[in-house]
Amino acid sequence: MARVLDDDAWDRRQEDIQDEAAARSYDTPGSGMFAPEVLGPTVDRLVELAAGGRALELAIGTGRVAVPLHERGVPVVGIELSRPMIAQLRAKVGEDAIPVVRGDMATARADGEFSLAYLVFNTISNLQTQDEQVECFRNAARHLSPRGRFVVELGVPDLRALPVARMATVFATEPGYLGVDVFDVTAQRMVSVHVRYDERRGDARVTRGPFRYIWPAELDLMARLAGMELEHRWADWAGAPFTHESTTHVSVYRKT
Repeated sequence: MARVLDDDAWDRRQEDIQDEAAARSYDTPGSGMFAPEVLGPTVDRLVELAAGGRALELAIGTGRVAVPLHERGVPVVGIELSRPMIAQLRAKVGEDAIPVVRGDMATARADGEFSLAYLVFNTISNLQTQDEQVECFRNAARHLSPRGRFVVELGVPDLRALPVARMATVFATEPGYLGVDVFDVTAQRMVSVHVRYDERRGDARVTRGPFRYIWPAELDLMARLAGMELEHRWADWAGAPFTHESTTHVSVYRKT
């Protein structure tokens, strides 16, 4: 039987990752994940895949994707565990516009059926075990109408960049910022460490995010266990071909 964390354990872990400080600083309007060239193709593709039906966003966060999707006429319901993230979403839209069920993405249930469920920007990797990730697929399938779709956006593990006999890689160096990924390849886990510093004041803030990375083929097997099959796999939301050089993928699964 799959092991899913109890509510208290989920709350403790989520509070460590998505606390009030993280929620307040999550939105970066016009840049990063919120840049038009990033967000625009994401929303366009999801509107197409929803095919006129309702959409369920697992781990809806502050509504980066859900709000513009709602504005495009797609009815959206969310599942989210972090209270601070929900509070940030509520500052944008009310419960009547985008209802949110508070709970974890592997077990929480929303009312009704959906033509589309989706998980964006590596969020499924926040689940720390393979069992939890499998349960997330099963939970998505339970919400879908016949032939409904489940969409997952995920990075491809870049283990080729890992030096021999080393456990970490530096993925970003910018003025005032250093990003490091620390890998445990035996457990398929990694921790992204973010160091933000001010040289003038001499202070620094360190945050960390633990993940369990997933290979595309493993993701496909999770879908099959949940009664879904791969329909499309692209390198990005615009539909570029997925190749051995792709660093990310958008995988679309159809309920069988």
